[in-house]
Amino acid sequence: MEIEELLNMNQAWAKKVAQEQPELFTTLAQQQAPKYLWIGCSDSRVPANEIVGLLPGELFVHRNVANLVKHVDFNCQSVIQYAVDVLKVEHIIVCGHYGCGGIKVALENTNAGISDYWLRSIKDIFIRHREELQNLNDEAACVDRMCEINVVEQVANLAHSKIVQTAWQNNQTLEIHGWIYGINNGVIKDLNVSHKGSSNVDNIYQVETS
Repeated sequence: MEIEELLNMNQAWAKKVAQEQPELFTTLAQQQAPKYLWIGCSDSRVPANEIVGLLPGELFVHRNVANLVKHVDFNCQSVIQYAVDVLKVEHIIVCGHYGCGGIKVALENTNAGISDYWLRSIKDIFIRHREELQNLNDEAACVDRMCEINVVEQVANLAHSKIVQTAWQNNQTLEIHGWIYGINNGVIKDLNVSHKGSSNVDNIYQVETS
């Protein structure tokens, strides 16, 4: 597909949306007021809005390789802060996917270039869960289980962040969730690691507000 075709397809899409939902673009131009922040993988097979059936403007999105939430990643942290402090989102969803290429590379001993620096934290997670993962004899099953564990770890990182902790201390309505998406069937699985406040977060991460 030539690049010019993308522009033509955009014009066709914009025309179709304008016909089906005449007020949508006018509303979006005035402001955005999403209730959800989506932190997902950069994988092109996981289009955030589409797989949850939401329209433009309903989902604030941040994506990176292997859907990581790092306290030193100022890009991700800036998105989280804007979503929480300015947009006042009510839910943050960390969504991984089975068969994640980033997870697979992290579990190998190959040289992936600069990606190795980004994926290093996944190796650290693997070490903490080595016994469980090495009991899985099938490589694909190991990768998929690691994809789930990684989401759980990133939800914990999110719950430990100063931004989220401050919101909870200020009684702001905010829930965080961990999901995983099946590329082979299009179904999202809830990993049941949601947090609604600081009660089940270790005190060392909690923030006191004046």
